[in-house]
Amino acid sequence: MGTARSKHPGKGFRTFLGAACLMTLPGLALSQDTSSDEEILREGANTGPKMQLRLPDPELQLPLDDLRKFTEVFSRIKEAYVEEVDDRQLLESAIKGMLADLDPHSTYLAPQEYEELEESTTGEFGGLGIEVGMEDGFVKVIAPIDDTPAHKAGVQAGDLIIKLGDQPVKGLSLEEAVTLMRGEPGTILTLTIMRQSESAPIEIDVERDIIKVTSVKSRLLENGYGYVRITQFQAETGSEFSAAIENLMAENDGTLDGLILDVRNNPGGILQASVEAADALLDEGLVVYTEGRIPSSRLRFSATPGDITNGTPVVVLINGGSASASEILAGALQDHGRAVIMGTQSFGKGSVQTVIPLDETHAIKMTTARYFTPDGRSIQARGIRPDIEVRPAQLTEFDGQPFFTEADLSGHLENGDAEESRAADRSSADDQRSAIDLDFQLRSALNLLKGLTILGQQQRGGDQE
Repeated sequence: MGTARSKHPGKGFRTFLGAACLMTLPGLALSQDTSSDEEILREGANTGPKMQLRLPDPELQLPLDDLRKFTEVFSRIKEAYVEEVDDRQLLESAIKGMLADLDPHSTYLAPQEYEELEESTTGEFGGLGIEVGMEDGFVKVIAPIDDTPAHKAGVQAGDLIIKLGDQPVKGLSLEEAVTLMRGEPGTILTLTIMRQSESAPIEIDVERDIIKVTSVKSRLLENGYGYVRITQFQAETGSEFSAAIENLMAENDGTLDGLILDVRNNPGGILQASVEAADALLDEGLVVYTEGRIPSSRLRFSATPGDITNGTPVVVLINGGSASASEILAGALQDHGRAVIMGTQSFGKGSVQTVIPLDETHAIKMTTARYFTPDGRSIQARGIRPDIEVRPAQLTEFDGQPFFTEADLSGHLENGDAEESRAADRSSADDQRSAIDLDFQLRSALNLLKGLTILGQQQRGGDQE
């Protein structure tokens, strides 16, 4: 699924792991430390060279009975499985199973999967355009990526995929399911989906294509009000986010009355990119910290001085498809009181995966830490709760009986700029029938920002008096 990923240099980490493994192997390990639990062997009584040897702690040794069990299973499969299986395949399957049993996000990356992961963080790859995870043996859609075949075909966050073409998903690993979803651009894959709002499975045909993800999109909704959408956190998302805000401000005479940051259906991505995006809106303070067992997994990220918007009111839109890096961003802005969080509860993925290369073509992606918001909240399996809950809704205009106004009365007094005013009203009415009215959450965010702007203007006017 979509994960907050931190890139970790493989060589140093492998050295650390090698040292750790050395200390747990059966046998004696050289040590210069003396402690109560070690045996000291000396040559001679009081003379001659001395060497301190630490006997291994039995509790830290590899369990021999379990190792025997593993080799026994390995041997039985080699001898009796219905088809011949080579040693390499069995060992890779063992590694995959070892990681997959830890949590839904840890996995072994063979050459193809490793290459696909690299592609997904740089913004271009082949497939359907959905971020997925596993739930109860089925593939769960965390979020469709904007403007991709899956998004255009109507795949929704929360959908459970039970069949890929004619292949049932039950029993497949996530990697196997992802492999089936990928294919030649232009080919059709039929997804059989269970959706909460549907009483029976539905089928959706999706045409595979080269997925080019535009990480940051922006536009002015109205004069003074900017909109920035982050679809996925990639390597350059932080700088693209800052540039988008600067462009909106330049387009609006150097300032904004309000900013909407949309991370709905954003499945996450690179952890550092979300930190950079939060830093752009914060003047100081902690953004996120991580805690794990190894020193390299215990990190703290803080904002640098300077808020790019100079304190412009911000509303962040989230939903159940907002995961990982999206939750880091929303949580940091919420804890600092920098933004109002609006929408529905987020996905709740509060763990960090580190990609650890094993060689040039193989790696493991392993959960190495949990992340916490500045106030110490763990989002794992809880998510971010919005300050204002706004559920998606379909808006329809009510065509009621038209009202008479002063301008309709015979002999009414004219306003000096009546024609200009009526023309402006008609233009405004036409503008209201725009795409924003089809998105209830976005419209609610804009209305909130307008209210905050009016309140701020009233308070400044009162202070001046």
